[in-house]
Amino acid sequence: MRLIIGMSGASGLIYGIRLLQILREMPQVETHLVLSEAARLNITVETQYSVDDVRAMADEVYSIRNIAASISSGSFKVHGMVIAPCSMKTLSAVANSYADNLLVRAADVTLKERRRLVIMPRETPLHAGHCKLMYEASLMGAILFPPIPSFYDRPQSIDDIVTASVSRVLDLFDVDPGLLKRWTGQVGKRMDN
Repeated sequence: MRLIIGMSGASGLIYGIRLLQILREMPQVETHLVLSEAARLNITVETQYSVDDVRAMADEVYSIRNIAASISSGSFKVHGMVIAPCSMKTLSAVANSYADNLLVRAADVTLKERRRLVIMPRETPLHAGHCKLMYEASLMGAILFPPIPSFYDRPQSIDDIVTASVSRVLDLFDVDPGLLKRWTGQVGKRMDN
């Protein structure tokens, strides 16, 4: 299985990094990474990792300017793509098919080939323009997955929250690293009061 991982300049680079860390332990998944310039900056601002550390987590790494890379073509078979995190600028480019760099071109190709594109938009609060962009991307076939945590699993750390979110993203590709505490319901408890 091949997955493209794109990271743009929104806050929340740890989601993309954790995704790469998990997939690195799954040899059946080959990862193809594209980092925007702002993502490269935010990695050093938000995390303890260097850009080289993050690049080393992927099987293949591409320059965002390499518009002729393998992942820019629909004939290069991949199972899908995740943009984690996705800035509103990148979301706008995806929603408007403005493929002026490899990250957006790969997303556009993913959509045109009817492959799964999962976008983790990272911005709050949202104005109507942001909501419209998410709506437009959804109409094109993208799955919007804002990194909003669940708490039924009683996370004890930020890593627990991040791992749960990216594990749910991987569920969308039928990839189960076994890290997600799944909801099993509440047997015998009445909730009608």
